[in-house]
Amino acid sequence: MASNVVDRAMGLGLTVIREVAGAEWIEKTGLRPTVEKLMNVGAKQAARGMTAAAKSFGGKPRSKEERLSAEPALDDFDLTPTEEQELFVETAKRFASEVIAPIAHRSDVNMVTSPEVLAAAHELGLTSLVVPEALGGAATTHGTTTLTLTAEALAAGDAGITIAILAPIGVASLLADHGTPAQQGRYLPAFVGEKYVPATLAMHESGVLFDPAKPSTRAKREGEGYVLDGAKCFVPLAATAELFVVAAALPGSGAGLFLVDGGTAGLTIAPEPAMGLRAAGFGTLNLASVRVGKDALLGGDAARDALADAIDRSRIAWSALAVGTSQAVLDYVVPYTNDRHAFGESISSKQSVAFMVADIAIELEGMRLLTYRAASRVDAKATFKREAFLARLQASEKGMQIGSNGIQLLGGHGFITEYPVERWYRHLRGLGIIEGGIVV
Repeated sequence: MASNVVDRAMGLGLTVIREVAGAEWIEKTGLRPTVEKLMNVGAKQAARGMTAAAKSFGGKPRSKEERLSAEPALDDFDLTPTEEQELFVETAKRFASEVIAPIAHRSDVNMVTSPEVLAAAHELGLTSLVVPEALGGAATTHGTTTLTLTAEALAAGDAGITIAILAPIGVASLLADHGTPAQQGRYLPAFVGEKYVPATLAMHESGVLFDPAKPSTRAKREGEGYVLDGAKCFVPLAATAELFVVAAALPGSGAGLFLVDGGTAGLTIAPEPAMGLRAAGFGTLNLASVRVGKDALLGGDAARDALADAIDRSRIAWSALAVGTSQAVLDYVVPYTNDRHAFGESISSKQSVAFMVADIAIELEGMRLLTYRAASRVDAKATFKREAFLARLQASEKGMQIGSNGIQLLGGHGFITEYPVERWYRHLRGLGIIEGGIVV
């Protein structure tokens, strides 16, 4: 059998060589010497290969089989949540489905999250994950990954309400990581008290190509303190916040974050109705010669990295919100496309629909993995600027595409408020452009 196969293969090879060698185009192009050389080499290699093939099954039997060993497991790449993380995530999922989702539409229309919901969310104890034990919290290490998982779960209910819930936690986290002993002692105990304390980070500014690391808001040293001038937009909880953390440039010293109590003279708030995330209570914060004390600079004069840290960690938080919102889109369109029929069959049986749903699932997993990776590096005290930027970039671009695809899959239903996908689309647009506001 082997001999017949070899003979047929050799005969076929010689036939090809004769046909090519006799072709007229070789004479016309002057390639005969080159072709003959290649043919000669090819014939010799073919002969050697066929001879080896004829002998390849002539080995002696062995008494023991041989198997390839597996690669060692990558033990350091484990996304399995801890028991504590599972507890927080499950609690957040129940809160999202039972408390947030039923009021999401009304909160979006009213552009505010009710104080009762914020008080209920405060009872979940999330702030304790960022406040040290000595100041009334429960944190001994960074809880960024846990809060990222929790933010994702809450955002599936509504991202706007989730921003209102997380904004004070972000302020507490910055105080825990960068505050001076005096700043921590003054502010942090209130965040783990019985009452929900509205507080927020004011970072975003209007203008083309806004760079959060180079704010146009200015802080000038004057006397025993600072004078702040400028304006911030997309500030969550603007109308109710009792404490603002304001990003401002300090001539000669780069830029930093300043603690400004609500109601300070020269501080005014203007409503800022937005396209999406309306339940976050966005507003414009105007600072006209706002005077603060010398201890208002977060971290004091020695702090130089508080703003950069806030930018990077807020990008992780926005990414987590985009993941949660995108998951809500996927969870909605799968049963919708299965149940909706056209021309006698489910629309999910159409290839274009099935592929679009699959694309949502694929891009969502990419967003999720990048976000988890960045969060885990914060907890490990490793550098995470690059990872946070990549997660944010992926969540911005793919999140907006997922929102758009969700609208497309619902057809005309995607355009009306009776269905939640249009709200999630608006949320994902906002999550893709806003800088700052929350920090996990």
